[in-house]
Amino acid sequence: MKKNRISKNWINKQKRDIYVRQSKIDGYRARSAYKLIEIDQKFKIFKGGMSILDIGAAPGSWTQYVSKVVKNGKIISIDLKEFKIIENTTQIKGDFTDPDIQKKIKNNLDNKLDVVMSDMAVNTTGIKNIDSIQTGELCKEAMSFSKEVISSNGFFISKIFMGGSFNEIVALGKKIFKEVRVFKPKSSRKDSKESFIICKKLR
Repeated sequence: MKKNRISKNWINKQKRDIYVRQSKIDGYRARSAYKLIEIDQKFKIFKGGMSILDIGAAPGSWTQYVSKVVKNGKIISIDLKEFKIIENTTQIKGDFTDPDIQKKIKNNLDNKLDVVMSDMAVNTTGIKNIDSIQTGELCKEAMSFSKEVISSNGFFISKIFMGGSFNEIVALGKKIFKEVRVFKPKSSRKDSKESFIICKKLR
């Protein structure tokens, strides 16, 4: 009964959500595209010719956005799930935390990346602090990996949840990058604990 009520609430929320409606109009696969659009508008990140890695990419809305704005660039997307291919991008199916998959990503690179971005989150348990810590571990893994593959002026963008590991993630960001900002887009739901960490320029 409770599960039915939750899924009904979710459906009603989706129907009322302007970003869900807008994503259908604009042809994006998910409302999360608007979070990246807002990040780009604020921090002026994406331009032609860039090399980009999108981690936790399914269903592909972040990849869709960057493939529109980054002409003649190289875009690699990775996710556990396979999703419908987006033109002029490379898709890798696998677990990003697997060293073999990380090696496969490196083998696909011609040179250093301009942007590593991650919208990865664990399947939520409903226990906010556990979800925050587990998603935080994914963010730290992506951040440490970016240090190996990113150009000196590169950007790292990742979803983080306010909670247990927030300060630790910001501290790690400051250790690796010269500029670190935390930003919550308008399109991020008010009741969501998520924010995004935007890091720039390797130390």
